[in-house]
Amino acid sequence: MSGIKASGTKTLMLFGGRAYPELAIEVAEQLGVGLIPTKVFNFANGEIYVRFEESVRGSDAFVLQSHATPINEWIMEQLIMVDALKRASAKRITVVMPFYGYARQDKKHRGREPISARLIADLFKTAGADRLMAVDLHTAQIQGFFDGPVDHLWALPILARYVQTKYDSSNMTVVSPDAGRVRVADLWADKLGTPLAIIHKRRDPKEANQVRVHEVVGAVEGRTCLLVDDMIDTAGTITQAADALLASGAADVLVTATHAVLSGPAVDRLKNSQVREVVVTNTLPIPDEHRFDKLTTLSIAPLIARAIREVFEDGSVTSLFEGNA
Repeated sequence: MSGIKASGTKTLMLFGGRAYPELAIEVAEQLGVGLIPTKVFNFANGEIYVRFEESVRGSDAFVLQSHATPINEWIMEQLIMVDALKRASAKRITVVMPFYGYARQDKKHRGREPISARLIADLFKTAGADRLMAVDLHTAQIQGFFDGPVDHLWALPILARYVQTKYDSSNMTVVSPDAGRVRVADLWADKLGTPLAIIHKRRDPKEANQVRVHEVVGAVEGRTCLLVDDMIDTAGTITQAADALLASGAADVLVTATHAVLSGPAVDRLKNSQVREVVVTNTLPIPDEHRFDKLTTLSIAPLIARAIREVFEDGSVTSLFEGNA
């Protein structure tokens, strides 16, 4: 048996999908368990087949899959894994998604739009999930989309510890790249004991639908500015914010984010920017061609493993962050 037994009655079993096996292996090593052998393949038409090669009856099952590219395939694979566990009589199923796919579609901006983040939660509930676990959700309201416990893990302590070790925070200002990230930036400022600044984006009145004017609100002149965000996708927002800070007299700019999506032009934009360092976690796989000298990747596996252990032992996931966030 590859799982952990507790009190002679419960067994922790960890399952990893194909999206990011390296992270699943790292989490398994942190827990001191082996991943449950799983047969997974695609039929000729793209349909996914899943079969677990050990009995899962009565187990406390944790299904880890980060929603990387191609995101729809990996979400579907995780849903099928959950369904297979439910039908094989797993006692409790926790879906572990370090990066929650479709999280940015958390509300309707206009009529006739979906709320896709809610749909994802509904799909996992229908498949048989009892609990969700994710790292740095795009918005906290997503926790209310799932009818069951949601463990919202924070990467801030891991990222902040690195920043505090490498840089002098006495001359640092934490910066939110837009109004939507102010709450997260405020937590960072409290953690580091620094001032807070905000990049206010305004539309150019001469050019419709174009963000051209970036106003810096806060003290940044002569200071090291730490731009904080939950994810870097195409890196347009973050690199424009860095340019605005330097134009306002910032001495240096650092960037930190939990999820390195790095789509399209992101790598070239970051490589060619004046940003000193980009610090991210490994919630998503970063292929070799997306790595560059200024990129630092910190492991999220110890945090996920600790959270899984707390859930398995009916402990408190919240206790992981007390005094650390």
